[in-house]
Amino acid sequence: MLYYYLVCPRKLWYFANGITLEQDNELVEIGRVIDKQTFAKEDKHIEIDAVINIDFIKSKKEIYEVKKSRAIEEASIWQIKYYLYYLKERGVTGLSGVINYPLLKKKERITLTADDEQMLDDMLVDIRRIVTDTKPPELTTKKICNACAYYDLCYL
Repeated sequence: MLYYYLVCPRKLWYFANGITLEQDNELVEIGRVIDKQTFAKEDKHIEIDAVINIDFIKSKKEIYEVKKSRAIEEASIWQIKYYLYYLKERGVTGLSGVINYPLLKKKERITLTADDEQMLDDMLVDIRRIVTDTKPPELTTKKICNACAYYDLCYL
């Protein structure tokens, strides 16, 4: 939900309230194909407490997320920071994160700072407020909207 929150609070509200439109979205399907074809030897999709779902963990105590592009990089960075935060809250320390962009042949290393933890606390309060509201947040147009699975719901 943190990822959706940073991409679009309205999308977060739809998702959290059971309105899911991504199953037939072409761009989401491309992401699924990339996920399936990259790092095939890794034990993938590690779900913890039905709260976080890490793409995979490497032996160097690195958690990995695989993304097709840097289009929403900031949300991806905070997604990894949240995973680190969540695990730290449960006593798992000494981890770092990596976002891997196989199509770009690039990766970005992610760490969690005390300032990040405070920002995450604030974001989580806002997320709880949004998902429990009776209606979605106001529509705000962003560059990414044209590629969103929820586009028709928001604009038509």
